[in-house]
Amino acid sequence: MKVVILAGGYGTRFSEQSQYKPKPLIEIGGMPILWHILKGYSHYGFNDFIICAGYKQYAVKQWFANYFLYTSDITFDMKHGNKMIIHNQRTEPWTVTVVDTGLNTMTGGRIKRVQPYIGNETFMLTYGDGVCDVNISNVLAFHKSHGRLATLTSVILEQQKGVLDIGGDNAVHSFREKNINDGAPINAGFMVLEPEIFDYIEGDDTVFERDSLMKLADQGQLMSYSHKGFWQCMDNKREYDLLEKLWQTGHAPWKVWDN
Repeated sequence: MKVVILAGGYGTRFSEQSQYKPKPLIEIGGMPILWHILKGYSHYGFNDFIICAGYKQYAVKQWFANYFLYTSDITFDMKHGNKMIIHNQRTEPWTVTVVDTGLNTMTGGRIKRVQPYIGNETFMLTYGDGVCDVNISNVLAFHKSHGRLATLTSVILEQQKGVLDIGGDNAVHSFREKNINDGAPINAGFMVLEPEIFDYIEGDDTVFERDSLMKLADQGQLMSYSHKGFWQCMDNKREYDLLEKLWQTGHAPWKVWDN
C-alpha cells in the first residue's frame, strides 16, 4: 500500500530553518523529520512512499539520492565506461517517488497531482512535519472495518489545528478550521483513504482540510481513529526544541523501530 507524504509547503511559521530547506528536511537527531515519519511507517511494513514536494523540491530529491549513496559502498569505475557500482546497500527497503507538485499548490491539489502514481487503490496520507506513535496497522484495520471513504487519526491537544466533531460511533460529523479557543480532538494526519476521494478534489486550489474533508464529513464518509498516545507536529522552534530534546535524551515516543 502506498503512503503519500505532504511535504511541499513553505513552512513559513518555522522560518528560522525553512528559509534554507523544506521543513520536512529539518533534522531531529541528525536526520530529517521526514526520515522519522518514513521509519515509523516502515516499522509496520509500509515501504512504498510518494512524496508531494513543492518548495525547494530539488532538495528533497537530492537528500534521498545522497542517502542512498552515503549508506552504500560505491565503486567509481572510470576505466571501463565511467560506471558506478553500488555494493552492500544498507538503506531501508523503501521505494520513494518524489513528485514536484508545484510551488503554490494547496494540499488537496498536491494529492490530486499524485493520483497517477496511486491508481485505483486504497492509500495512506500524512503530513511531512508531524511524528506519532500510533499503530499504523490498527488504523488500517479500523478503516477496513467501517467501509467509509476516509479515516483520519485524531488526538486531543490544546493546539490550533483542524477541529473535529466526532460522534459516539466514531463518525466525523463535522470538520472545521482551527479556533484559538478549541480544546477538541484535532486532525493529526495518519489517514487511510479510498481512491474515490479524488472526486472531492477539484484542482490545485483545493485545500484538502477545508474543502475535501468537510465534504466527506457532511456526507458521513469521514471516520476518526482516536489515538491516546503521543503526537507532535513541528510548526515552530519551540516544538522543534521539544522533539530534539526527546530524541537526545532517549525518550522519543515515536521511535517505534529498533534501528
